[in-house]
Amino acid sequence: MKIYTAVVERSPETGLFVGFIPGFPGAHTQAESLDELNANLREVVSMLLEDGEPNKGCLVRFSFGAIQQIDLPRACADVVCNSLLIVNGRNAVWAAA
Repeated sequence: MKIYTAVVERSPETGLFVGFIPGFPGAHTQAESLDELNANLREVVSMLLEDGEPNKGCLVRFSFGAIQQIDLPRACADVVCNSLLIVNGRNAVWAAA
């Protein structure tokens, strides 16, 4: 059994959960619940694997670090509103949440 790590965010515009597998082209979906998102991701990955494994150079070795909430004065918070820190190996990447 192969295990892939998905990054999950909640869209502030739609309220939907959005999930993707870093470095796996086309492996992304959305859903109203986490259970539905998991099922959708499994389906998408299964369909993509029918065409063969993704290029190993594309897949990102993803190791979850942490998620922290940071309190900022309101003026500062508007600048970094809904940001999420994704820790990937030794690199940290900011992504809109």
